[in-house]
Amino acid sequence: FHSLQHAPDKEPQLEPGVSEGTWLRNSALGAASSWLATLLTFPVHKTIFRQQIHGFVIRQAVSQLYQEGLLQFYRGILPPLLSKTIQGTLLYGSYDSLMPVLFPQEPVSYQRSTAGCLAGAIEALVLTPFERIQNVLQDHRKVAKLPHVQSILKEFYSYGLKGSLQLGYYRGFLPVLLRNSTGSALYFTFKDPIKNSLSDQGLPVGISAFVSGSVNGVAICLALYPLSVLVANVQSQVGAGTQSLRTSAQNLWASRSGKLLYVYRGSSLIVLRSCLSWGITTAIYELLRGGNNH
Repeated sequence: FHSLQHAPDKEPQLEPGVSEGTWLRNSALGAASSWLATLLTFPVHKTIFRQQIHGFVIRQAVSQLYQEGLLQFYRGILPPLLSKTIQGTLLYGSYDSLMPVLFPQEPVSYQRSTAGCLAGAIEALVLTPFERIQNVLQDHRKVAKLPHVQSILKEFYSYGLKGSLQLGYYRGFLPVLLRNSTGSALYFTFKDPIKNSLSDQGLPVGISAFVSGSVNGVAICLALYPLSVLVANVQSQVGAGTQSLRTSAQNLWASRSGKLLYVYRGSSLIVLRSCLSWGITTAIYELLRGGNNH
């Protein structure tokens, strides 16, 4: 889950005459801030992925990546760069468009949660194929058979139209939908209250936005981390003989010796990644948006 979006502040809503310009501006700011945050945090993300797949400790994951070399290190970066750019464009624009349409009055918590849940569902629908391809690319066990994006697309195409959707692009869609919609709902419920509370204490906008995004993001990512582990394991599977979602969940639990602590391997690094990505994206967005408002 990586949904970063602006929820309306305490200021009055913008006039209808400038709503289109606001949508375009928020979309552009969301795209730029999400792209930068993804570029900065990709090394951490790839280390986390290896822990999720193999149950490694940090040292083992880093050692494996080091042995593969620099050329393989950035294998798989294109899908997340594209998906996060699209995510920022889509969510920052769509959320600000949904709020005044669904809830024209001053928003309260449940309204922000509803709009956030819808934004997360849209994100899952659009971006699941990107995450699917990314997870296949990052699995070193698939390098020989599926060395690049084109080979993965060709593999999915061989399944036929229905199979390319169910077994290919949208494999693991249900846990992605649950993770993203829940995460977005929680994020938008607490993002502005935390930021406004810190601003009321005299902290600069950039710092209060960074802390709000970081704290909120870390808490949500840790709560939903088991779903992310399940998604990584389900989406890294390729072929018509792939396991069902239930079987994948059972095998994952068995491979972690039936202990939740082992499922959370990689969660220590996700704290760092969440602090950086959520904090950077929120701070950049709020700073640029605030500058444009003056």
